[in-house]
Amino acid sequence: MTDRPTSPIVSGLTRRRILQQGAALAGGIAGLPFINRIARAEGAALKFWQFYAPGGDVKPQVKWFEDMVAGWNAGHDVKVELEYVTNSEYMNGSKLSTAFASGEGPDIFIISPGDFLRYYNGGVLADLTPYIDAAVRADFPESVIANRMVDGKIYGVPMEVEPMAFYYSVKAFEDAGLNENDVPKSWDELLETAKKLTTPNRYGVLFETTPGYYQNFTWYPFLWQGGGEFQGKDGKSAFDSPATVQALKLWQDAIKSGAAPRQVLSGGFDVVANLGSGYCAMQNVGIWGISAMDNNAKNTPYGIFKLPTPANGKYVTVGGGWAFVANAKGKNPEAAAQFCAWALASMDKGSVQRVVDWCTVAKSDMPPRNSALAAGGAAFTNGKMGVFSKDIYPGTRAEPRVPPEVYKIISDAIQAAQLGGADPQQTATSASQQLDAFLAGYSGAPIL
Repeated sequence: MTDRPTSPIVSGLTRRRILQQGAALAGGIAGLPFINRIARAEGAALKFWQFYAPGGDVKPQVKWFEDMVAGWNAGHDVKVELEYVTNSEYMNGSKLSTAFASGEGPDIFIISPGDFLRYYNGGVLADLTPYIDAAVRADFPESVIANRMVDGKIYGVPMEVEPMAFYYSVKAFEDAGLNENDVPKSWDELLETAKKLTTPNRYGVLFETTPGYYQNFTWYPFLWQGGGEFQGKDGKSAFDSPATVQALKLWQDAIKSGAAPRQVLSGGFDVVANLGSGYCAMQNVGIWGISAMDNNAKNTPYGIFKLPTPANGKYVTVGGGWAFVANAKGKNPEAAAQFCAWALASMDKGSVQRVVDWCTVAKSDMPPRNSALAAGGAAFTNGKMGVFSKDIYPGTRAEPRVPPEVYKIISDAIQAAQLGGADPQQTATSASQQLDAFLAGYSGAPIL
């Protein structure tokens, strides 16, 4: 790299001298490039930010991350060091964006498709393509890898695919005189069943209520099921549509009826805190809920059913999932990119098995690679994973990637209707006008 110092400059520099040199530069900030160059030359460990390890509460996931990093460190000079960030702070907080704004972002981190454009358009993401063989590229289905690519280049390696569904409490159903044959198949049935399941101590159904990328992610299927989109093929907003209005109204009606809470426990992604605790009887959550319940709510019987559909609608769910990415402006972008490819995007058996283990042992997910699906075998077709594989996953559509401005407009619309009681039609119209105003001047990577 052009900014790597030569060995004569590095030799004879102690850490104290490095700090003294850095402090002598204006305001300390101007010294960061110098310090970073020295740190890079000394082979400082690459920081890997994520919300799983070493401080996570699901032991198999902590172990998976720790074993992966230990495996890399055992065979490479440039080491990787895990840095844990709480889920809520990582997803809805400012720690990550603030770190990058100050030039101190992690060397390796994970992002969802929903936040891809924030970092790609900001010039943060390193091109991983040179480190990924063509055979591996073909191993990722287009529907999984496309929203991590720009101009044919790969900027993120998916570790999972996470379709959304509904989980329900078997006991709550039984207490209401219902069974698995009564799971709702339409939106009207969903609200009706939710009312039957609602008691003074329990809500009948739960949707995410906290604004953020995750809430948008969970709402998209309800938009799509009615044929709705937020952007048309002409590049203009398509948000002002009957499909948008009915999707906003569904979430609003669930709150208005008293069958859904205005606040969730821990987070709408946390099935143990909500369904497992008896706070709700049905919860809109993803495939990761299987491992969460199996690990932390083993004595709570539950079932799973695919998302109900509106009148004259078509079944579809959303498949999100996190991906490893490398910081193009970090200490050692090449080593960071090599790590991402080594971990999840190699034809080496260890890499393939790592994906299998993440999706079946550490967590419950659909695999992002065809080879991992084949290697996992029965683990993806039996039990509750089988329900996802056979009934839910076939209707999966990739999570869209959007700029932060588009995310915020949609988020505000959901919040206004769901919790603010705003008229769904007026909300859709206003949001659509805002989207058009932004899209008219947008010049970043394509929105997918």
